[in-house]
Amino acid sequence: MTTVTVSISPAVSLRAEAIVIGVAKGPHGPVPAPGAEAVAKAFASTLAEILGMLGVTGARGEVVKLPSPDGVEAGVVVAVGLGDAVNSGAYDAETLREAAGVAARSLAGMRKAALALPVETAEAADAVALGGLLGAYAFTAYRTSGNAKGPVGELAILTHHRGHTIAKVAAERATVIGQELNRCRDLVNMPANDLSPESFAAIVRAVGEEYRLKVDVLDDKTLTEGSFGGILGVGQGSANPPRLVKIAYTHPEARTNLAFVGKGITYDSGGISLKPVGSNEIMKRDMSGAAAVFAAVAAVSRLGLRINVTGWLALAENMPSGSAIRPGDVLRMYGGKTVEVLNTDAEGRVVLADALVRAGEEKPDAIVDVATLTAAMRIALGDRIFGVMSNNDDFRDRVLDAARRAGEQAWPLPLPAHLRKSLDSRVADIANTGVRMGAGLVAGLFLREFVPDGTDWAHLDIAGPAFHEGAPYGYIPEGGTGSAVRTLVQLAEDIAGDRNPADR
Repeated sequence: MTTVTVSISPAVSLRAEAIVIGVAKGPHGPVPAPGAEAVAKAFASTLAEILGMLGVTGARGEVVKLPSPDGVEAGVVVAVGLGDAVNSGAYDAETLREAAGVAARSLAGMRKAALALPVETAEAADAVALGGLLGAYAFTAYRTSGNAKGPVGELAILTHHRGHTIAKVAAERATVIGQELNRCRDLVNMPANDLSPESFAAIVRAVGEEYRLKVDVLDDKTLTEGSFGGILGVGQGSANPPRLVKIAYTHPEARTNLAFVGKGITYDSGGISLKPVGSNEIMKRDMSGAAAVFAAVAAVSRLGLRINVTGWLALAENMPSGSAIRPGDVLRMYGGKTVEVLNTDAEGRVVLADALVRAGEEKPDAIVDVATLTAAMRIALGDRIFGVMSNNDDFRDRVLDAARRAGEQAWPLPLPAHLRKSLDSRVADIANTGVRMGAGLVAGLFLREFVPDGTDWAHLDIAGPAFHEGAPYGYIPEGGTGSAVRTLVQLAEDIAGDRNPADR
């Protein structure tokens, strides 16, 4: 696992295998960014010329390795693009996160590297530390070949004497979030034959013990006794029985209670409404919402935020079998409402409904659910943006602001009243699917039916950004991304009133 440290050692004399510098697009070619001055000087004013000859422009995402000149202790200089040059030298946080992530990925196999990027503020230090940790991530648990390079061992962020303390505090926060977000990625990347509802619950219990969090696991027997018809219905076709996991963090000075609810379908075949070939190969990812909630609660506890946060993980495996629910079946949900199942592949909203009602019984001040819920959301917003719906526009805007400041792309979406009628059922209180056009919004309308009146609620559909199938970019790897973890933690910080170092 990669560690992050903060150092005030001069860039040219720090003992490391590589030193990373920023390069920006200037009017006449690439120019070194703040933090790179000493390294650039060691090249005897030829650095920009060398980079230009190599075709480097300073564009975001570019990375090139150069042999170090005399006078630089590190053996390799890694130049990473920052985009257009900024006169003030203060690059925005996302630019720095991406640059640190690209650089860290290129450093795989090294023991130690230094990051001489612009870190004049706490926000910049936080961004560089987090981007580096996320970019260094690699999922190697199932690799048997010894040829695969492990992630860089240590990233040393270089700063000056006057900025050392604030950079250290910022890096410590980023380390907590980075480690928990990478835990989320590990869970999403685990194959379903190893991550069942039962084994997922066991992992939560173990982490809860480590961080002194209260964990309650409702097994299939307890769920039956409690009449959790949604979770039981979705899970009844699988040999791996479902679970509802509660993980709770409390702070003695907390004045606010926040509930996070996560969809945790450890594998989604679609059930009897079977997914077609080509649509089921990555369905191990359908527990990304529960993994994000789990990671966020763990991060909030490690940061010691003055807020009470409870995570609810609705865990089930959606499989076709002789015991599976059928289209047309009616489920009696927790709380008594009945749902006609018209499509067994619209199962995420069904397990979430049980968990939303149960979470609401504890009367939290707000509820946020997170789910890879609809393909419609991917069609609408693509693979890098998640949708946000809410029963309160002010609360929705607060979630969106938290996402923006955390560095995640989110977009506000409505809950149109005219689409609600499409969920009417001939035999039950509500159907689990409605009209096809606007299906992502219809799913949000379904969930709203299970939120207690008067409770602020937001629904995050992370179907697009939760799992990346293409080549890595920035600090985003192939596979599980950890989508929504940063947003949830930032929201908890905002509501708790505990500002992160970047806001001080």
